[in-house]
Amino acid sequence: MSLTVDDVDASREFLCTHLGFQVAVAADGFVSLTREDAAVDIVLLRTGTGVLPPEQRDVRAGGLILALTVTGLDDEERRLREAGAPITLPLREEPWGERLFQLTDPNGIVVQLVEWVAPTEAPTTADTSVEAASAEAAPAGEPAVIVIAPADEHVVESPNARMTGLAAPSRGSSELSNWTVAMAAGQSGPEHAISREQVWTVTSGVFEVSCGGRTETVPVGRTFVLPPNVLRRIHAPKDAEAHVVMLVDGVARVPGTEGTRPLPWAQ
Repeated sequence: MSLTVDDVDASREFLCTHLGFQVAVAADGFVSLTREDAAVDIVLLRTGTGVLPPEQRDVRAGGLILALTVTGLDDEERRLREAGAPITLPLREEPWGERLFQLTDPNGIVVQLVEWVAPTEAPTTADTSVEAASAEAAPAGEPAVIVIAPADEHVVESPNARMTGLAAPSRGSSELSNWTVAMAAGQSGPEHAISREQVWTVTSGVFEVSCGGRTETVPVGRTFVLPPNVLRRIHAPKDAEAHVVMLVDGVARVPGTEGTRPLPWAQ
């Protein structure tokens, strides 16, 4: 795989330090990396290099994911996290049997580490929303684990965003609610305040968050905390998504209106 980047040395250092690649051949503006157990060698070329045709010289690597299948994904995630590697998508498991997490190198190349497991069986209609683990499997006197799957009936569309409710009092939780927020490029939420602290983790794109007289730009992989009862406004300069956690009794207040408003996706 050949990738054209602005800083060859930065990507070389990232791949060798964190992912165990070694330099096979190197020259000015060029390096070929290899690893014995990898299915592909990686060539890094400096943007503008003369070995490429003129129409390709200034085309940077972008919009791609370099996916590497590994074993022992949990150990790899722990090793990289402890080493301070830039993990930009936390460890997650997809229902079709793919477990993965992502890193992003200094040139913006996304590297995904993947491990395949047996896919989760499709839930029955009766327990699509909340699947209670068998009480017989739980130790005596302890509650069973509750597994919550996203469902269409828990999606709330507004002119500003799409909220998908996950855990909530109506879906098995008693203390915390969590949900995902998706905003298209250019969308902005209204100015409002929430009675409870919220913790947002950006899972894709970037958000511009105005709160308490300051505006912060928060990219993918970062987490921001919004204090209670302080006016805030959230804008998505490009398509963005986030995962939000809050205590279950939080309500919204909008300037210029009376009373408070519940958050349907968190109830």
